[in-house]
Amino acid sequence: MSLLTPVEPPASLTDQAVAALRRDILTTRLAPGETLSEAAAAQRLSLGKAPIRAALARLAEEGLVQAVPRRGWVVSLVTIRDIHEVFDLRLLLEPEAARRAAGRVCAEALRRLDAVCAAGYRPEDEESALAFLDANKAFHVAVAELSGNARLARQVDRLLDESTRMLVLGLRRRDRSGEMAHEHHALIEALALGRAAEAGRIMHEQVAASREMVLAALTAPDAAIAV
Repeated sequence: MSLLTPVEPPASLTDQAVAALRRDILTTRLAPGETLSEAAAAQRLSLGKAPIRAALARLAEEGLVQAVPRRGWVVSLVTIRDIHEVFDLRLLLEPEAARRAAGRVCAEALRRLDAVCAAGYRPEDEESALAFLDANKAFHVAVAELSGNARLARQVDRLLDESTRMLVLGLRRRDRSGEMAHEHHALIEALALGRAAEAGRIMHEQVAASREMVLAALTAPDAAIAV
C-alpha cells in the first residue's frame, strides 16, 4: 500500500454498536417488544456499556427502541400506523423514481441485482433471508438513484430500512420472494426500453403488494404488532 493512500479511520465504538443493534432490530433478531439489557448487549457485542448506552439513545431517536422506566430499553413494536405511513411514502416516491429512471438504466447492473434477489427467501435460513432483503433494497435504491434526484434516492433508502423489519415479519408468514423477483424482471425490461408509464405502474403494484402481504401477516392474532 502506498504511503500516500489514505487510511480509513475505524468506526467509533458507538457507531459499531449502532450498526450492530440496528441490524439486529431491522432483521428481528431482536424482536418487537423484546427487552434490551445494556449489560447483555455489551457482552454479546464485546463492547463497553457506555457505547451501548449511547447507541440505544441514538436508536431511540430513530424510533427503533424506547426507554421504559424500571425495565431499561424495549424494542419498539411495529404498528398498523407505521406500516401505512412507510408504505404510503414508498407509493408516492418509488413509482415516480421508476418513471424518471426509464431510459436511463444500466440494464446489466440491475440484472446482476435481480439475479441475487431471484435466489429466493428460505424462512429456515436466516442468512439467505437477510441476503435477499439486502439485495431487494439495493435494487430499489439503484432504481431511485437512476431517477437523477439524489434526495429522492436518500429518502427511498431510509424508507426501505424502515420497511425491512416489516418485510421480515411478513415473509415469515407468506413467501413472496418469487413474485418480487418476477416483478423485478418486468421492471428491468420497462426501464431498459424507456417505458416510463409502465415502469411506474409495475413499481406501484410491487410496493402495494408488499404492503398487503405485511398487513395480512402482521394482523394475525399472534403477531407482535400494536394497533
